[in-house]
Amino acid sequence: MNDMTQLKAAPKPKAGAGGRFEFKIDLYRHLSETLGEFYARTKKIPKEIGMPDRYLGQVGLSGTVSECHALMRKAVSDAVEAGNRKVINCANLDFELRRVVKQFYGDDYDCVASSTCEALLYLAFDTLATPPIAGRGDNYRTRYLAPLERHAHHQAGYGRPFPPRYKDLYADRGVTAGEYGQLGKRLNNLDTILVPMAGARYDCHGINYHPVPLLLNVDARATAARFAEEAKKHADTLSAVSFCAYTNPGYGYGEAGKDGVPLLHQAMAAVARDYNVPSIVDNAAGLPFAGSDLRLIGADLMLYSMDKSAGAPTSGLAIGREEMIVPLARALGVQGPRAGGLLSHGKAAYVTVDPGKEALLGMIAALRVLMDKPDTFRRAADTWYDITVDEFGKLDRRLREGLVINKDYNSCGVEINYENTWKKGKMGLPIFSIEDMYSGTSMIQTGMRNMGVIPCISYDANIRMSPGLGTTDADGEIMEEPVRYAVRALARYVEALAEHSGFFDQ
Repeated sequence: MNDMTQLKAAPKPKAGAGGRFEFKIDLYRHLSETLGEFYARTKKIPKEIGMPDRYLGQVGLSGTVSECHALMRKAVSDAVEAGNRKVINCANLDFELRRVVKQFYGDDYDCVASSTCEALLYLAFDTLATPPIAGRGDNYRTRYLAPLERHAHHQAGYGRPFPPRYKDLYADRGVTAGEYGQLGKRLNNLDTILVPMAGARYDCHGINYHPVPLLLNVDARATAARFAEEAKKHADTLSAVSFCAYTNPGYGYGEAGKDGVPLLHQAMAAVARDYNVPSIVDNAAGLPFAGSDLRLIGADLMLYSMDKSAGAPTSGLAIGREEMIVPLARALGVQGPRAGGLLSHGKAAYVTVDPGKEALLGMIAALRVLMDKPDTFRRAADTWYDITVDEFGKLDRRLREGLVINKDYNSCGVEINYENTWKKGKMGLPIFSIEDMYSGTSMIQTGMRNMGVIPCISYDANIRMSPGLGTTDADGEIMEEPVRYAVRALARYVEALAEHSGFFDQ
């Protein structure tokens, strides 16, 4: 049999199982061509479910979206207001912030604050992972290890990607590409070794068609072994390990030990210890004190966006072992010889991301609420989860069976993962890439906004909700009515999207 005969005899590629579309690209082209029509139809959903007009544009599915920050609790805003008209040395606020963190974590841990969590990521990698720029001779390169996970454009975005197959992984992300966008975050002589997670799939999806990380079935032990193997390969240049601190199954961290800590978190932190390099953990949407604990993980440094789940003013907080915090504090100018190393608040390389007095006041107040009333945050997650299970339980059984819903105390939220709707050759609920989110074609996010409900993060077959935008009272307690309307609107929208995409035709 010659080559041409073999080619003719080859089986046809498997397409959709009796559905409306033959290939995924047909589905996403259909969605692209009918966006306006679909948005016009679904804009009526709030009125159909009887959602009061007073909630439109004032209620959101998450306070962890950077475009619309969570509202401050009254205890926090009161503290900011009380200190706003007082003459206060910021060095004293730095010191008080450190004392609050030490009260919870102990004397071996410390903290430092900045304007945002992203600023802290930049700071942490520059101080702890890049090679020194001072000294004679040519510089060397360093590499840090990171899993190819969701949100990797944050914690895995500060080095040039390795292997080169990932070189353009972040090229289009953000409003501005290239030197002024995601690519411009790359630090000098630093590479990121990206490690695919075992059991994950990186299929292409979306109107802005792109590989997406589908992480529901990640094998923690196999991924840990793969991570250790990569560290061994790059041992001569390894300078750090980085990963997300989220505990959701949809983020690849569903397997946990008896202490509730994801096995993969502990394994990756152990790799860092084995090679005497820092573990830098991004927990932007997480809660200090009440969420993932870096001590149980065995990590060196954990970074938070305090204006998200914690309800503080826009600001970032790094908590870590004292040894790791000192270089960050020096780079921010909050530790130095001006006042014996304890009360200095001066000018240094990263003075540009100084948080300011009001943010420091708010962070201190927010941490005290987290320390004194952690049950408030857990109750919010519990109530939101119960409402979500109830509202999504009313959907068509064929769609409902592919949903995995779980609550997450780390970020005080609820996750709906729907990658299991894509099974047995069937096309499931459309999956949108992070490129869709940035280009405005992530139909769940954009569609919710179009309906008058401030959206949550929803790409990579994952919808992650949390309190903070018109869904809690001044003390942080869940207000059930606006939450139920917002979640009900989302559930109806998801079912309408399934119908529009031909999911029920298979």
